[in-house]
Formats: sequence, structure tokens, C-alpha cells
Amino acid sequence: MESPQIRKSGLNLPSGMSETSLRLETFSDSFRAISNLSSPSKSSSCSDRFIPCRSSSRLHTFGLIEKESPVKEGGNEGYTRLLKSELFGSDFGSFTPAGQGSPMSPSQNMLRFKTDHSGPSSPFSPLILRQDSGLSSESSTPPKPPRKVPKTPHKVLDAPSLQDDFYLNLVDWSSQNVLAVGLGTCVYLWSASNSKVTKLCDLGPHDAVCSIQWTREGSYISVGTCLGQVQVWDGTQCKRVRTMGGHQTRTGVLAWNSRILASGSRDRNILQHDLRVSNDFISKLVGHKSEVCGLKWSNDDRELASGGNDNQLLVWNQHSQQPALRLTEHTAAVKAIAWSPHQSSLLASGGGTTDRCIRFWNTTNGHQLNSVDTGSQVCNLAWSKNVNELVSTHGYSQNQIMVWKYPSMTKVANLTGHGMRVLYLAMSPDGQTIVTGAGDETLRFWNVFPSMKSPAPVKDTGLWSLGRTHIR
Repeated sequence: MESPQIRKSGLNLPSGMSETSLRLETFSDSFRAISNLSSPSKSSSCSDRFIPCRSSSRLHTFGLIEKESPVKEGGNEGYTRLLKSELFGSDFGSFTPAGQGSPMSPSQNMLRFKTDHSGPSSPFSPLILRQDSGLSSESSTPPKPPRKVPKTPHKVLDAPSLQDDFYLNLVDWSSQNVLAVGLGTCVYLWSASNSKVTKLCDLGPHDAVCSIQWTREGSYISVGTCLGQVQVWDGTQCKRVRTMGGHQTRTGVLAWNSRILASGSRDRNILQHDLRVSNDFISKLVGHKSEVCGLKWSNDDRELASGGNDNQLLVWNQHSQQPALRLTEHTAAVKAIAWSPHQSSLLASGGGTTDRCIRFWNTTNGHQLNSVDTGSQVCNLAWSKNVNELVSTHGYSQNQIMVWKYPSMTKVANLTGHGMRVLYLAMSPDGQTIVTGAGDETLRFWNVFPSMKSPAPVKDTGLWSLGRTHIR
């Protein structure tokens, strides 16, 4: 029978050994074992494993000496380098000098297989930042949709006896919002603000209106006649102010600058008139070999561009009575001429049926900047003063109206409606509306350009209700 002590401890001890003696011996043996491990050089007993002394080992030979982690010194430096590697690619800068890489400071070869060489790994990649266009709006914002232009005119006026003659200029819109139209022997004024029609003059049965042109202030209007005269009228009082001669035959084109009126004729000459002197003209410019059908002053009044039926475009200045430039690239009559209001010395010209091209010139050096084949006869050109665009009207064979974006010369709109050549063009004072005239004896008003303040698309509704009325 077992004793109570042995039963309580649960140990099967031999006789003569107590539990207390067992504890002391065990503690003594444990202490002795620990002493032997801490100083192996003083113990002659062998062990089943070898633990070297670090002070006597040559760990530096194997590169096993512990080094201080750069994370402890630089804080988040290692994390920052890894973040740069992920955002900008492994080639962005240098992480560490050669041979000094560490797990927290990776070399450029580490994780290189994750680099996607097919394209930038991040929207902030140097491949994007180094593009020629830089941080352009094209890459950061979607392209704007093309501006919508109404396809139909918002107003149509009947214009009986409007001539179908390529060499005449019978429509002009003043800065005071009054439209002048030459119909047969008469000139009519139509107020765009109240649609009132006024008969300005009647040249009589033996003459006819060949050209009209408002002054820039919009108070006076010049009229070129079939007999070669140039008349100046007060548009407000409907009174003739001056009559000037000098041309031998019809005066088909007129152009005002601030103080000088230029007139071109079938007699191939260009006359310059000054109302402040009593003479009919102050100078004569001879250079064309056929009828002069296009005339436009530059915006600074320094240059005068003329086009003729001899397929020539001439540029004149105030210092000589000989043309400063003689441009002969057109292969048909040059009636359409327009100076850019956005860029000095930029001139646009259009050729007739066998040419069909709009050409752009730098009048400083005479170089042709661009040429666009429109597919049909170019009758008129006009720049928008609100946006860098221009409008052209055409004859054979499509009789269309086209709006172009410059300098790309992409088509903004292609408008049709006239049944014959669109020979006449004028622009409203606010630069938003154009009026076109044709041999079909109609004047059509189109909203083609946005306002200067708001780039929003022009609306189909205008100042006047859609309808057809008579101008006389």
C-alpha cells in the first residue's frame, strides 16, 4: 500500500528518496549546465552542438557582420525609395551606389521583371512627362466637340434685280447695323434693328450700281457706277456729298481705310480718293493687266491688296506707286481677299473657277503659307473677328458657304441653300451673322460665329423671325 506522500505528489520514487532532495538536485544540475554553456572554454566536457564565440570568429570574412539598418537612421527613407520605384519606374534616379544595395534600399535590378515595358507604368511616369507636348490639354482633358452651326438661314430677303456678275460687289453691312444692297440702278438700305427699308439713290436709266462700300464709322457710303464714277452719300440724310471721276469704265470694287477711298475698275487701274482735297483722285496705281475685282486695306491701313482678272494678287504700300508684292500662284481671277484681324501681315485670297484654292500669304516676305483646294469657285472671303476662323462663299459648281478653322483649315460647317453662285458676302457689326447674296435674287442671313464674350454655340433663333420679306 502506497504512503500518503507518494500518492499526493504522483511520483514513483525509490525507497529512501524524498521529493525535497529531488528538487535540490535538479536545480543544482540545471545551474551547472547553464554555467557550462556560458563558458565553454573552461569545460572539458563535449556537447552535441557547437556555438562559436562571436569575438573570436572571423565573420567579416563572410560579410555576416550586422550593419545598422538605414531605416533606423533615415526613418521612412527605405519606404520612400520603394514608393518612388513603384510610381516612377525602376529607372527613375539611382537608389544606392553600386554594391551597396540592401533589402530596404533595392538596386535597380530588383523586381525589374514587374516593369511593364509596353507603356508607362503610372500616369506620372517620365515617359509621359517627357512628351514633346508637355502637360498638354489634349492628354489631360477630352477634346471639345465641334461647334454646331445652324444649317438653315434664320432670315431670307427677296432682292429683285440682284445681278449674277462675278466682278461686282453689291452688298455691304455698316458698323451702325444697316445693310446696303445695290439692285439695278438703285441702292437700298435695310435696318437690321427694325427691318425698315430706305431707298438711298437711283442712278437713272443710263447708269447702274456696280459696287458699294460703307466707311468704317458707318455714316457715309460710296457707290461705284457703270459709267466709272465714284459717288459718296450721307447714309443718314440720304444726300449725295461728292462725285468723283477718273475711271474710263465701270467701277466694280471699292475699299475704305480711315481716310482714303480706293476704287478698282475694268480699265485696270486703281485710284485713291481723298475727300479732303478737291481733286478727283490723289494717286493712280497701275499694275494689273485686266479688270480689278478685289480690293482690301490691311487693318493698320499700311497695305492695300488688289486682285484682278489677270489672276494676279498685288500688295501695295504707301511708299511707292509700284506693287511691293506680285503674287502669281492663282490660276483664275482673284476677287476674294481678306486680311486677318488676329495676325498682322496675314492675307487670304481665293481664286476663280479654274483655281478653286484659298491661299494664305505672309506679306512681310511674300511667302505662301498654305493652300487649300475648296472644290469650287471662290467668290468671297471674310475673317471672323471673334474667333480665329473664316468663311468663304462659292460658285461653280456647288454654290456653298463654308466655315473654316484657322490654321488647321478643318471644316466647321458647310451650308447650302442658294440656287446660284454665292457672289456677295457681308458680316454684321457684332461678328456673329453673315449675309449672302446670289443671282437667285435672295439675301440669306446665317448665324455662323459665336460672340466675342461667350464661346457657346450660336443658337438657331436670331434677332429676326424666320421668314421671307422684300428689301424693296
